[in-house]
Amino acid sequence: MKFCISILLILAFLNLPVKAQVFLQPAKTYDASRANGVALTEGVLFTGTIIALHSLWYKNFHHSHFHFFNDNGEWLQMDKLGHACTAYNVGALGTDVYRWTGIDNQHAIWFGGLTGLLFLTTVEIFDGFSSGWGFSGGDMIANTAGTALVVGQYLGWNEQRIQLKFAYHHTIYPSYRPDQLGSNPAQSWLKDYNGQSYWISGNIASFLPSNTNFPSWLNVSFGYGADGMISARKNSDAPISADGTTPVFERSRRFFLAPDVDFTRIHTDDPAVTAIFKTINIFKVPAPTLEFRPGLKKWKLHPLYF
Repeated sequence: MKFCISILLILAFLNLPVKAQVFLQPAKTYDASRANGVALTEGVLFTGTIIALHSLWYKNFHHSHFHFFNDNGEWLQMDKLGHACTAYNVGALGTDVYRWTGIDNQHAIWFGGLTGLLFLTTVEIFDGFSSGWGFSGGDMIANTAGTALVVGQYLGWNEQRIQLKFAYHHTIYPSYRPDQLGSNPAQSWLKDYNGQSYWISGNIASFLPSNTNFPSWLNVSFGYGADGMISARKNSDAPISADGTTPVFERSRRFFLAPDVDFTRIHTDDPAVTAIFKTINIFKVPAPTLEFRPGLKKWKLHPLYF
């Protein structure tokens, strides 16, 4: 769920008027008006997101004293990958935004890179005061890992050679548990972990000598997904269906290997196209994919996997 919120934040930034989209290009000197605009925009988006989360998730649960909750065994850890992916992508966007203000590169990396961690930590604190959830140490580890990936690469290479990406396809499972997995396509995209996959996408050319002729936009990606989940921990926890039975599905982890595209390495002089490339680059490109399910000991080649 929080990854999808981050996508909304990214789209909100990138759908500014085209004239303002030059923020994707770092300023040569500090611009106070840009810095003030970023602070105001972030404040509005942050406040709006918290209000939206309260309306969608927290208002139906009683407030409680602050408490912890161990959810590390839920959803075959798909939610943890979502946290890391969210922190990474919001941090990468945040760095671009702060570079646009013209502050020095080190401050832009730290201020921007920590944006996702700040947002997700705030949400985690809200969870800690809700009777329906709790503050999750596992979530915070994932949040920190995503932030460390974006900040570490900028400090070490001043670029992102390894990216975290997201993909989704429709599955049959929401029809069995619409309360947990979504009662319509929009909710299922948000809640159905069976249809989600998270990818580590590495740019090959960036690790080769500078004079290489290897395509600069071509990545190799390793993905993780899961299948057969109609409840958080075990399917037997799912309520009995109307006919008195509980559907039987085999819960399984899925590992993927596939090519990918780094759209940020496709050169364009058009700020609007650059903004579009930045936006779609958070999604894994559908491609021929090799899949392995260790629990079932099965390999499968998908001609095209979403």
